[in-house]
Amino acid sequence: MTIAVPAQIAERRSLKIDFTWPVLITFALLLCVLVILPVTWLVIYSLSSVDEVTKAREFTLAHFANLFTDPEFVNPLITTLVVAVSSSTACCVIAAPMGWLVARTDLPYTRAIRALVTASFVTPPFLGAIAWEILAAPNSGLLNQLYRFVTGAEQGEYLFNIYSLPGLIFVIACYTFPYIFVLIANALDRIPGDLEDASAILGGKTWTTAWKVTIPLALPALLAGVLIAFLQAMILFGSPAILALPAGFHTMTTKIWSLFQYPPKPELAAAASLPLLVVTVLLLRGQAMILGRKGYSIVGGKGADPRLIKLGWFVVPAMGFVAIVLMMPVFLPYFALFNAAFSPIATTLLTPLNFTLHNLHFTFFELSSTQVALKNTFILGSLAATLGTVLALVISYITAREAVTGHRFLGFLATAPIAIPGIVLGVGLFLSYTRPPFVLYGTLWILLIAYITIELPAAYQQLQSAFRAVHSELEDASRILGATRLRTLRDVTAPLLRTSVIATWCFIFVSVIRELSAAIMLFTSETKVVSVLIFDLKESGDLGAIAVLGLSMLLLTFTVVILMNRIPGFGGTRLRNT
Repeated sequence: MTIAVPAQIAERRSLKIDFTWPVLITFALLLCVLVILPVTWLVIYSLSSVDEVTKAREFTLAHFANLFTDPEFVNPLITTLVVAVSSSTACCVIAAPMGWLVARTDLPYTRAIRALVTASFVTPPFLGAIAWEILAAPNSGLLNQLYRFVTGAEQGEYLFNIYSLPGLIFVIACYTFPYIFVLIANALDRIPGDLEDASAILGGKTWTTAWKVTIPLALPALLAGVLIAFLQAMILFGSPAILALPAGFHTMTTKIWSLFQYPPKPELAAAASLPLLVVTVLLLRGQAMILGRKGYSIVGGKGADPRLIKLGWFVVPAMGFVAIVLMMPVFLPYFALFNAAFSPIATTLLTPLNFTLHNLHFTFFELSSTQVALKNTFILGSLAATLGTVLALVISYITAREAVTGHRFLGFLATAPIAIPGIVLGVGLFLSYTRPPFVLYGTLWILLIAYITIELPAAYQQLQSAFRAVHSELEDASRILGATRLRTLRDVTAPLLRTSVIATWCFIFVSVIRELSAAIMLFTSETKVVSVLIFDLKESGDLGAIAVLGLSMLLLTFTVVILMNRIPGFGGTRLRNT
């Protein structure tokens, strides 16, 4: 059917200056600069060295030779693999049965359990490591003090030593097991009850059905979760820096960070970063292939609700298991932070007699760097959330509506930063913006670029999914009436996506507050943010101020998450941890 366009509209359209294409192409070029530039400089530095005479860069593979032959690099690489394998295995052993209990049994309080797993999900791992330091340091840890008090052991004896390889593995597992739990629980939620009913009709017992039907169908999600847990353990910086360095050993992320201490060795840092980047890409590709496999299909409409297994007397040990698991990342660490914030000494048990507000007053009114860090964090969080949401919105529009040539490549670039570990991106940005024409190091701009780049993939995926739910006919009608693509996006499409846009903004804001890996490579004394300030205070041993800042960060994070989940239509969206 041909639609006649009134002459007045056609004339008005011909007189308008359409800025759509310049704006779309500008955003596309900006995306290319954000992603390609830091990776390019990483490759250049890793494959070159400066000639002492000519000062020119020359091609060399010596940095990679050092990386795989020098014990200073080989040992951190082996340690990283041990930590990643051990923690992902521990996560699998803990999260898989817990996910099954929550999703497929009549275990009580499952909504509260899922909420508490979310609490461990959004807790910054470096803050959890500090909390466990308060709990399990050999001499001063609260749990070791309790052990000596109960058993009468001497001062030098201890039950736990968090400054060890097992201690590091334990803490990392505490804050990576939610990845496996969420994937397993969601996979089990989606398995229709028809399949289990069919097994029961054929004579399968409850546990036989679980073993031969339910578990195999959830196995792809379990494998994908293990890969993600492995990846997270491999690229974490905060927990190893807090626990491994005092114990006298490095992981690859802390080794990369140390290469920027005086005298800096940027070429070696770039060479050490590329293997992390390559392994991350491979792991994410493996996860996508596993989750992309079709496990089953439903013919004939919506499947039946999952059948819940009755636990009977087993409910007591099941609840005990869940309580112990949640105690490790949530109850004990939060207690330790609260205790440290309001007691005169962080490792002294809080009582009504020694309760004090001194740490709050010192942190917010006497510690000069707090005001700078809070201001910088708020500015960067707001700007990164706003600009990141706008960038993700425009790129999502381009790719969903195929608005420009090469839209598939832009979609790839928008999701590519998910494969760049924060510490690696920090190195790439440092190398990119410490020379003309873009000398941004020492300013908030370089941190803003880092935050937008890190959070772009999640924002893009959220908004692209939202675009697919809005039919293009609404935009076509607007354009028929004379509106440009840009105005249609602003006046028609964006308002329809209001819920997703607000949720994306909140998600980026929360993630910026918690980010440490890239910020630790890019900050200066004038550009500190709260996460870096906490890390610096750890170096000076001021645990009271750390606890106050950590609790403030958690309070703000949970406030935003609760408000975000109250947005109509967004309650079921799941968060991602960096």
